[in-house]
Amino acid sequence: MSKHIELKYGKSFYDIELPDTAETLSIFDPTFQIHGEKFAHDFSSHLPENLSACQRVSIVVADKTRRCDYKIYLPWILDILHQKGIETQQVQFFIAYGTHARQSEKECQAAYGDIYQKYRFIHHDCNDKSLFTLLGKTDRGTNIHVRKDLLESDLIITFGALSHHYFAGYGGGRKLLFPGLGYRPDIYQNHGLFLDKDLKELSPGCRPGNLGDNSLALDLKQIDDVIETQRVSIHGILDSKGKVCRLIVGNTYADFLKACSSLDPFYKAAAKNQYELVIASCGGFPKDINFIQVHKAINNAAMFVKDKGSLIVFAQCSDGIGSDTFIEYFNYPDFSQAFDILQKDYKGNGGTALSMMAKTDRIKIFLKTDMDDKICHKIGVKKIKDPTIKTLIKTFQHDMAFIENASLLIS
Repeated sequence: MSKHIELKYGKSFYDIELPDTAETLSIFDPTFQIHGEKFAHDFSSHLPENLSACQRVSIVVADKTRRCDYKIYLPWILDILHQKGIETQQVQFFIAYGTHARQSEKECQAAYGDIYQKYRFIHHDCNDKSLFTLLGKTDRGTNIHVRKDLLESDLIITFGALSHHYFAGYGGGRKLLFPGLGYRPDIYQNHGLFLDKDLKELSPGCRPGNLGDNSLALDLKQIDDVIETQRVSIHGILDSKGKVCRLIVGNTYADFLKACSSLDPFYKAAAKNQYELVIASCGGFPKDINFIQVHKAINNAAMFVKDKGSLIVFAQCSDGIGSDTFIEYFNYPDFSQAFDILQKDYKGNGGTALSMMAKTDRIKIFLKTDMDDKICHKIGVKKIKDPTIKTLIKTFQHDMAFIENASLLIS
């Protein structure tokens, strides 16, 4: 017996037949539980008692790649602030690009709505050192440069989507301030902690859903602790379609940890099984728009594959690789040499390149993709055709699993 599956592939679907013996690994999509009155109460209760004395309120938001239904909920936040006496000219927004490119005016309008024209929006530039002041250095050697204008704020409100991050543990929350508003050399110094220079391998603690022994995440916390300005954080929990279903408000790092705990039941698999064959979809567009985005799904799905096993990922990659600082590391003959180069000068998507090399050393990775065959070969994966997919399914039908949305599901 078999079952018919439709896998998302770009903006379309791909039909596939799987045996009934194939286990399905699924997320548990959150239901919508946002009510205006409750949010107003939660947000108001976390605002400082001296709000009337706050002359400058800074609201930090993510860019277009990490939207959080801003057009709906930013007006809620602003209405509450205005009801409490904060004037429009006292509010400024920071777009936390990190190292991403600046958005166009059209893209900003689409992301943030009409308020983009009514309020001051500051486009972060991670390369302009004159914007920053140095506040010290972390125990792990990361310089802590913070924007001067951010430090002049009386209240900082961060608002973004919470997610699992493949080496920082969790995305969103404190990451809006750094690396979101960070200085590029500091960002690369922090990201370089993904590399364990003593073991000469990727740090085993730097994985999605983990903060406790994650050196990179602990470095982020130390940076966050240095910024002593009054803070309110709003964490959005999204469903698999990108709709915000929960809004969790807090002030402290402990509140951030509670928000992370609320995310896990939706996107963390209860089973710890591994399989000879895993078939996965990234979840379609935009999660498979380029290989850098696809790597998130590969990273997650690979956790469920046995050593020497096989992973098939459906990933259109209509925009190709999606990075100029990824493919160059595959010019080196092996993981060890690429590692040595990166530990001396970490930059761009080098960690992602090493992560892929580590996976292709452990398992076989096949891509159903529009990406060029030569590119696939260079990064250590095989572009797969329908007959090979059917052969693998038949071979491993008694030890295989299917993941519908591997960009979201972690082990």
